[in-house]
Amino acid sequence: MHIFCSGIGGIGLSAYASLQKAAGHMVAGSDRSDSALLQSLREQGIEIVLTQDGSGIPADCDLLVYSEAIPVDAPERKLARERGIRSISYFQGLGEISKDFFVIAVCGTHGKSSTTAMAARVLIAAGRDPSVVVGTKVRELDGKNFRKGRSDLFLLEACEYRKSFHALSPDIVLMTNVDGDHFDAFKDMEEYHKAFADFLNILPKDGVVITHGQDADAKKIAAESGRTFIDADAFPLPQLSTPGEHMKQNARLVLALAEVLEIPQSEAIKSLSGFAGTWRRMEVKGERDGITIVDDYAHHPKEIRATLAAMREAYPKRRIVCVFQPHTHDRTLKLYDDFLVSFKDADVVIVPAIYDARHDIETATVDVPRFVKDIAKGSDTEVMEGHTLPETEKMLRGTILKSGDVLVCMGAGDVTKLAEKMMG
Repeated sequence: MHIFCSGIGGIGLSAYASLQKAAGHMVAGSDRSDSALLQSLREQGIEIVLTQDGSGIPADCDLLVYSEAIPVDAPERKLARERGIRSISYFQGLGEISKDFFVIAVCGTHGKSSTTAMAARVLIAAGRDPSVVVGTKVRELDGKNFRKGRSDLFLLEACEYRKSFHALSPDIVLMTNVDGDHFDAFKDMEEYHKAFADFLNILPKDGVVITHGQDADAKKIAAESGRTFIDADAFPLPQLSTPGEHMKQNARLVLALAEVLEIPQSEAIKSLSGFAGTWRRMEVKGERDGITIVDDYAHHPKEIRATLAAMREAYPKRRIVCVFQPHTHDRTLKLYDDFLVSFKDADVVIVPAIYDARHDIETATVDVPRFVKDIAKGSDTEVMEGHTLPETEKMLRGTILKSGDVLVCMGAGDVTKLAEKMMG
């Protein structure tokens, strides 16, 4: 087939494009800005255009696969409809290429990428040779976000946004938690939980659900599915080469998976002990002028708390400076009170502007000066407004950072670029 991927620079769709190219299809795609992921795709022979006006779609295109970030009225999707080109979402595409495999799906509000990466490490070390799609770049996958294996196992990260994971055909599900997110797509927690319940009901009758028995909501959803339930909390907390209690909890799910797949626990524990994290998950970029620079994807209150607690564990006597870029106005407003108390382990917090990833559907906006004051009160720490990332960089380089500090650049948006710049 000739496949065109709209929004090919997305962490999921780029992996799909790579797998389809490796399978022998002609693949091209578009995105709005260049990135290291796009350069990797070019090196695989995938043609990329940095415009999304429809001009990049080849005349003989058989299939258009679009990222969830591409709205229905986007030029490329409109042109595909006009030309009668079959169009599917990234997750529909992932569902199609994985349906004939034995699928291990990792879902949950947070922890999906790290858990998937850990599972990949254990499966590869055990010689199970899985295909993998994960929402981050992984050392164990040679710094990539995909792997084309030769066995019937397909390990993938399953996102709940807009019920995307319902397009998959899982045989085993690892469910990290169901704490609630994406309330631009779900009206309330009940609807959010139902999306997970419906996902588990896609499992075959002899399918397996692995989750934390001490998590009441996750356990309830798992039990009501009627599928075999494995309690990850019955397994030990393994030692890893990355800090954080939350990482060890994720690793428990992988130990339970190893048990189900009859991989010896001793082998799984040994493999997990070498797990040193992934791209943008407490990723230490390096040191500059005595300052340790860390890049992290956390954008949900529980993720923020877990990351900063892990940083405090790793650097107990050092000052932690956190630049937090809120991701979408909608998430910030709907989880507002939870955000306020999430920064207690940081010594200084800087909040630049909101990363407006859903500008086509969001209407309400966050009062950032008020948000800054409310975090200072709720987390009992020093908080200041950064206005923009360039202004935040000037503040950091000017009077804020000192030798011995740990700088954590945190968020799901382009705050990652700040971490790169601070290394220069």
